[in-house]
Amino acid sequence: MQRFLKPPILVIAIVLLVLGVGGLWWRAHAGGQIAYRTATVKRGDLAATISATGTIEPIEVVDVGAQVAGQISEFGKGTDGKPIDYGSTVPEGGVLAKIDDSVYAADLAVANAQLEQSKAGELSATANLQQMQARLDQTEAEWKRAQELNKDGLLALSIYDSNRADYEVAKANTAVAEAAVAQAKASTIQAQASVEKAKRNLAFCTITSPVKGVIIDRRVNVGQTVVSSLNTPSLFLIAQDLTKMQIWVAVNEADVGRISPGTPVVFACDAFPGREFQGSVGRVRLNATMTQNVVMYTVEVNTDNSDNTLLPYLTANVRFIVKKESDKMLVPNAALRWVPSSAGEIAPDARSPRSTDVAQADPPGNAKPDSAGKSGNSKGKSGGTIWLRDGVYVRPIGVKVGASDGAFTAVDADELQEGQEVVIGEAAAVAQAATQNPFVPPIIRR
Repeated sequence: MQRFLKPPILVIAIVLLVLGVGGLWWRAHAGGQIAYRTATVKRGDLAATISATGTIEPIEVVDVGAQVAGQISEFGKGTDGKPIDYGSTVPEGGVLAKIDDSVYAADLAVANAQLEQSKAGELSATANLQQMQARLDQTEAEWKRAQELNKDGLLALSIYDSNRADYEVAKANTAVAEAAVAQAKASTIQAQASVEKAKRNLAFCTITSPVKGVIIDRRVNVGQTVVSSLNTPSLFLIAQDLTKMQIWVAVNEADVGRISPGTPVVFACDAFPGREFQGSVGRVRLNATMTQNVVMYTVEVNTDNSDNTLLPYLTANVRFIVKKESDKMLVPNAALRWVPSSAGEIAPDARSPRSTDVAQADPPGNAKPDSAGKSGNSKGKSGGTIWLRDGVYVRPIGVKVGASDGAFTAVDADELQEGQEVVIGEAAAVAQAATQNPFVPPIIRR
């Protein structure tokens, strides 16, 4: 019985041995095949920018209000001869609106009447003063005669005392008359001031434009009552010159240090898709604001609007051009972050203890070139390493890193040429198949 069982066992053992050896061979050869993801090195121009959002604002805006209360009776007319409305152009001094002036006209009439009454009172007080002055002159003469006669003993004492009393009373009455004249004059001045005030209030019923400009906002209608109290009501908003506009951009404190007056700006508005506008930084305001613990600075961007395309208060998507690179080699940013996962991926003639250490230890983007162009461990803001495809291997090249626009970075290296393939990632699909389900999508590593 055992003789019949031995041959099948031997066959099964041989089959298992062949399958094991085949599996080991397949794993050894499949594990080393790595699918690299590459991009082509190209030459071109690049601009490093800071993106932010702002609002288009007129440079000079005048808020016209009312200084008196009343009902709007009518609007003035713009340069086109039509009643004032949104977008109307108005000249300097042009009538914007009129407030019903019947009450203020009546106040002026009352003030004029009070002025005339004060003037009449002043005349009466002056005449009374003249009368009192004449009486004073008479009593003074009588008092002098009484004094002469009294020296010679020719005048009774009672008459002497009476003349002296009449003189003192006349002198006092004259002083009272002078005071009455001064009071009458003061009343006249007060009445005159009331007339001037009434005239001003009546004039305020006609609201005029202090500047030549365009009506941006009309906040009242005919028949609406304007109430002027502690706060002056705003009736019209006038932009003095819409051919020059500003963009008020909120910039994060981390970026504001790279922005200075004169920095060129490119911006776009959703209202004009596919079109870009130019501008430049005017100034950076110092009154920062804090929102949710984020400090923001307002940057003023000046732009020309001679064609009146831009409208006030549009939202602008702004890009500050902080640095430009012209005719430079450009590589994707991922190429500077990627490093091989093992030293076995590096071309044999490019391997060194230092490059092996970089491949195994350094985090992405920290591998720097040494003096021989190989990858090293030195750190620096202007240095970096990219990996070129070299058959089934990769080869490091040390580069000088320039500006970046968020997608591409300008680099400089003597060995780097346009059209070369730079590695930006790898897909170790075959290697993973030895330990994972073959139907699982390949894992992409960067």
